[in-house]
Amino acid sequence: MGVLSIEELAETLPAGHPLAGIDLGTKTIGLAISDLGLSLASPRPMIARKKFTQDAKTLLDQLAREKAAAVVVGLPVNMDGSEGPRAQSTRAFVRNLSAMSDLPFVFWDERLSTVAAERVLIEMDVSRAKRAGRIDSAAAAFILQGALDRLQALRTASSRE
Repeated sequence: MGVLSIEELAETLPAGHPLAGIDLGTKTIGLAISDLGLSLASPRPMIARKKFTQDAKTLLDQLAREKAAAVVVGLPVNMDGSEGPRAQSTRAFVRNLSAMSDLPFVFWDERLSTVAAERVLIEMDVSRAKRAGRIDSAAAAFILQGALDRLQALRTASSRE
């Protein structure tokens, strides 16, 4: 299906299926899945990155097991809103992945998501060693939660019309 805006996703999203959120790191892929009511994001075990074809297969298999209806992808834009090499790499990953799947993808500004996720893990008193293994999935949950909150706002606005 390719890349949609969050507004387009809100109009086409089938009921009864969760959304997935991913945070593409250089060494891992953080993954989070929503509940069926699209209100809460929960982190899943991260995926260790190897080569694109292996990464894509592992990720798509996990998305199929979770019955995800769409994927929210954290887009690492710079603080000034510009896109650098990491954002270009993320766009290329999604372009290649979307050629292998019918799932719709939505880019979501992930500025400060890793910082916020790390703060939450620190507040939960998670050790530094364990944080390293959970940070990308926690960031994916933070990214997905932002998109879920936006979808809820769009549903509320359309019900008022």
